Amino acid sequence: MPTILLVEDELTLAETLRYNLEREGYSVLTAADGVHGLELARREQPDLLILDIMLPRLDGFSVCRILRQESDLPILMLTARQDEVDRIAGLELGADDYVAKPFSLGELLARVRAIMRRTDRQPVGNREVFDAGLLRVDTGSRRAWRAGAELTLSQKEFDLLTCLIRNRGMALSRDVLLERVWGYDFLGDSRTVDVHIRWLREKVEEDPGRPLYIQTVRGVGYRFEIPPQ
Repeated sequence: MPTILLVEDELTLAETLRYNLEREGYSVLTAADGVHGLELARREQPDLLILDIMLPRLDGFSVCRILRQESDLPILMLTARQDEVDRIAGLELGADDYVAKPFSLGELLARVRAIMRRTDRQPVGNREVFDAGLLRVDTGSRRAWRAGAELTLSQKEFDLLTCLIRNRGMALSRDVLLERVWGYDFLGDSRTVDVHIRWLREKVEEDPGRPLYIQTVRGVGYRFEIPPQ
């Protein structure tokens, strides 16, 4: 049974969400403040974190930032509708999706199901090894190296790099990357791609501000190129 950690300080909302998530077949843990939520996330290793922004003791942004440095735990953030800046900040910190308050229960459950489906997907197909200049990517072991040094990539960063390198020389739109890396049922924002591209450049490029491998195609998206040696 998949486990969801719900960190929400509005007790009525938390109980309503817990009841309905359990009816959907999930095991639900709850916390009413950020510190307790962070402790539970680390100890229980849930399959999904539903995280409010405005929390006592430690806000949701801080919890998201800390956990994203430690794991690939999927994070669905709850934000205030009037504060678009909150949604952007959540994506910048690595949240997988967000729901703006007030939201319908059906919308929240649909986003939870979509995240769970994406998490359950496993790589398929034969093992592939790509050599691109100083980069080497092994899809079988899900490992990547730059100039012989192994890179520490999150699951999404590795999948994004693999998608780009498989289609090297081709301009891929943000929508295409969302579909291939996050899944056709992803309900989030295309800015998610931009955030992960920035993180990926910091790891694979010698100078992330002047990328040679992952190039921006204005008005379209991104293209992977093998720079001349």
